[in-house]
Amino acid sequence: MTTTPTGTSATTPTPTTPRTGLPLAAGVFTGVLALYVALVALGNITDFGSNQQYVRHVLAMDTTFKDDALMWRAITSTALQDTAYVAIIVWETVSAAVLVWGTWMWARRDHDRARRISTYGLLMLILLFGAGFIAIGGEWFAMWQSKSWNGLDAATRIVLVSGVALVVNQVPERRTAQA
Repeated sequence: MTTTPTGTSATTPTPTTPRTGLPLAAGVFTGVLALYVALVALGNITDFGSNQQYVRHVLAMDTTFKDDALMWRAITSTALQDTAYVAIIVWETVSAAVLVWGTWMWARRDHDRARRISTYGLLMLILLFGAGFIAIGGEWFAMWQSKSWNGLDAATRIVLVSGVALVVNQVPERRTAQA
């Protein structure tokens, strides 16, 4: 641990910095999720129409049970549906950038900054896939009822992996006593 000119402490690579597998694991988890969400965002940008249909069908609730008690929730305006889709793509892109930055900080062994930045990116994924896809898409728009436009399994996997990565990111490193 070193002290910066402002008097704050920062983890910098030094010959006496203990090396553990924990920062490596945190960096790998962060990097894998950065790669994943970057590829998802790139796919949504370069093949805009494929997942645009997914978002439109989920929001329109046109493949769910036609329960009048739920159908009032449907959003049938294509302008609103497309706005939601573009917002998702922007969120994915920013999440990818934050996670790439966190991965870079792990690679540089700037553990304090890496942990903080990675945490932001991982929480962004949990918000998107947990709150956005599982809670709002799955429950509010009853995506679970659709046989053809149901993304709950994929969203659950990403929330699970992001949660594990978040835990690994937050586990404190064991510091060894220096002679």
